[in-house]
Amino acid sequence: MPLNRSSHTPAPATDTIYAPQFLATTMGMFILVFLVAFESMAVTTVMPVVSELLDGQRYFALAFAAPIASGMLGMVAAGEVTDRWGPKYPLFISVAIFCVGLLICGSAVNMQTLIGGRILQGIGGGAITVAIYVLIARAYPGHLHSKIFALFATAWVLPAMVGPWLAGLMAVHLGWRWVFSGVAVLVVVSFCAMIPVLKSLDSVRNKDLGPVSLKRLALAGLTGLAVISMNLLGNSNSRFSLIGLALALLVALVAIRPLLPRGTFKVSRGLPATIMTRIFITGAFFGVEVYLPYLLREEYFLAPDRAGLILTASALCWSVGSWLQGKLGERVSSSTCIMLGAVAGSVAIATALATAIFHPPVIVLVCGWAVGGFGMGMIFPRQNVNMLALSAKEEQGFNSSAMSVADSLGNAGATAIGGVIFAMAAAGTGFVSVFTFSLVLILILIVISPRTKGSPVSLAD
Repeated sequence: MPLNRSSHTPAPATDTIYAPQFLATTMGMFILVFLVAFESMAVTTVMPVVSELLDGQRYFALAFAAPIASGMLGMVAAGEVTDRWGPKYPLFISVAIFCVGLLICGSAVNMQTLIGGRILQGIGGGAITVAIYVLIARAYPGHLHSKIFALFATAWVLPAMVGPWLAGLMAVHLGWRWVFSGVAVLVVVSFCAMIPVLKSLDSVRNKDLGPVSLKRLALAGLTGLAVISMNLLGNSNSRFSLIGLALALLVALVAIRPLLPRGTFKVSRGLPATIMTRIFITGAFFGVEVYLPYLLREEYFLAPDRAGLILTASALCWSVGSWLQGKLGERVSSSTCIMLGAVAGSVAIATALATAIFHPPVIVLVCGWAVGGFGMGMIFPRQNVNMLALSAKEEQGFNSSAMSVADSLGNAGATAIGGVIFAMAAAGTGFVSVFTFSLVLILILIVISPRTKGSPVSLAD
């Protein structure tokens, strides 16, 4: 279905996201994405201190799980609204909700209040991601999408490297409340750079679409609650926990179906297969990565700071992979980049499995996981590019939210299942069992990745 290009969209000859007409928007979005990612990493660092000072240790896990559920709701709500009115209003509203959540957390006097703020953070953060995807589709020509998503990959990777350290400095020298309140101020500043392009966007309601679907919003909330349950039940081998996990997974799969493009679970060619690849890659890669520091501590007796270097190496190579796919642009198809990323991921997971079995020198695992990071840099931006290329204008919000929801489901689902596998494995075989499970997921991804090819939606008038 043809799309109408907005009047402000530049001529296709523009070949850089830093051109004058894009510069403020590019930098504003980069900083905004960086701050959302930084906040996620920073909370991990300061939450032990916060829960102790607010006498809320029993709410520790819920403080992390709550924004996962509310994030699902924010993603779907933003998708519904952006398809009807464009990304202008959803971005204003989602940034406001995110900042209010930060300020509530920064001023909380008890853990219940802080969790309330975290719920708002989740809604705002999830909605911001979806609205930005649609903004990219409306404000940048298609041949620049791989470059802008490469920049966003860097915005997510940098906090992984410096976020915990900066958060620690802020907590020690300024107080933990500044980890929340200070970020709120920076979010507002970065968003101001995006206001001019948002004002130029058409916000006339799409009359071809009906009212916002309350059913989808309810299903998003139900999916989020199921994901929370999987997170809380995923590290036990008790019969009650296993039954609960199975029921939560079933509920999540049933509830999420209407939130994804038709044919996703059948891996239909094109957009559905692209969404499914996101579920498999996040499940496979992060299902292993969460156990690597544990493996290095248990089998190689490394201190946490040294064990963390493997994640730093992977993050750096993720940036390299993102840069390379952006540099290649349309010379290499998105489906090819997805395939290459899947193959690199299989090398990384196979290396992790071999390390758990044969215990080679640590450098083998570091190099192998760095290859995996490079693969993730290749695959993640191109999944987003392919999704937008295969989306009609009135479906960009829905499909962007579907990609984000698939991301959350793959990560949480595989981590929860991996936790059960680890807990139930025979003594000494936990790592081998979990890594084998993830290797199966990545091999399935390689098989289905060619199905991501599809006919792009024309951007011509």
